[in-house]
Amino acid sequence: MYPNLYYAFKDIFGIEISGLKLVNSFGFFVALAFVICAWVLTIELKRKQQQGLFTFTEEKLVIGKPASITELLFNGLLGFIFGYKIIGAFTIPDALNNPPAFILSSRGNVLTGLLLAIVFAVVKWQEKNKQKLSKPEVRIVRIWPHDRVGDIVLYAALFGFLGAKIFHNLENWNDFAADPIGALIAFSGLTFYGGLICAGIAIILYAKKHKITIIHLLDAMATTMMLAYALGRIGCQVSGDGDWGIVNTNPKPFSWIPDFLWAYQYPHNVIGEGVPIKDCIGNYCNQLPLPVYPTPLYEIIICLILFGVLWMLRKKIKVPGQLFSFYLIFNGVERFLIEKIRVNTTYDILFNPTQAELIAFILVLGGIALFIYSSKKYKPTTAENL
Repeated sequence: MYPNLYYAFKDIFGIEISGLKLVNSFGFFVALAFVICAWVLTIELKRKQQQGLFTFTEEKLVIGKPASITELLFNGLLGFIFGYKIIGAFTIPDALNNPPAFILSSRGNVLTGLLLAIVFAVVKWQEKNKQKLSKPEVRIVRIWPHDRVGDIVLYAALFGFLGAKIFHNLENWNDFAADPIGALIAFSGLTFYGGLICAGIAIILYAKKHKITIIHLLDAMATTMMLAYALGRIGCQVSGDGDWGIVNTNPKPFSWIPDFLWAYQYPHNVIGEGVPIKDCIGNYCNQLPLPVYPTPLYEIIICLILFGVLWMLRKKIKVPGQLFSFYLIFNGVERFLIEKIRVNTTYDILFNPTQAELIAFILVLGGIALFIYSSKKYKPTTAENL
């Protein structure tokens, strides 16, 4: 396991770069997932735009104004945070010994923070000064849905993280009640469906505000969301963030299956779960006492396959909404089945389901309902199959 990129570079390339201790492996792969999926979503939105399924909105922009006090202060604040924490981590002797604790603490370097604040503010002033006109002009520009991908990704990241945190703490209420502050600021402890629900609501409200046809946006996001889930799970597997399966002491059904694909102890996991590893010194020196099913690895494989299926179907399905209904069904079935071998808190009702099983069941029903509804409400698109 690689809790952060420092350990990955040390093991794979044999080089030690202390600064990489600040880059959490899970966060790195989540960020990578956002970048890749933003590109995929842009492709799909442009394709649907060419099919005539989206239209533009017009906005007024003022061109040629100098940088405002608000812009300078905002950029200065960003520079201060970066210099105080990130650059400061290299100037404080023990900061990189425990990067998460340092980042979440009040410690930092005020001098580097102030220097970076000045640099960021000056850069912003120069940028705006180059575009300054003797008389600022008001121009009307056309904004297409694919131009708003950056905003959509930002909303997905912000509200997805908040939702994932909220749902995780609701699912593990006893742990939250014992240490609410620690539970809220910990890097681990995220529930995918919480993020999906909250981010979904935020994006739909954003789409309505900017007059983006929601049913076509959902279809465009179907492949993107399946790919994002698969790539995000790489971070879970690489860091060992606790999203593993139940203990698996069953013999392998086939000798050619690697041990790590069948039963794994997650050595050096990021949450320090398990028993000490012999002769290991420093942070992240624990592994699980018994091997478990590597469920994140299974989900990576399954969801990449499902992404491929959705990608092939996206040009063949003509009725708006049906591609997204397939995403809901695929996602719900996959998660419901994987929960059977995954460690999770169960509720003392009916068949003792987990939170994820309940939501997955609702997603499947929602997907079926959306498929039926869209079949009756929408006619197949006659746009060219681009």
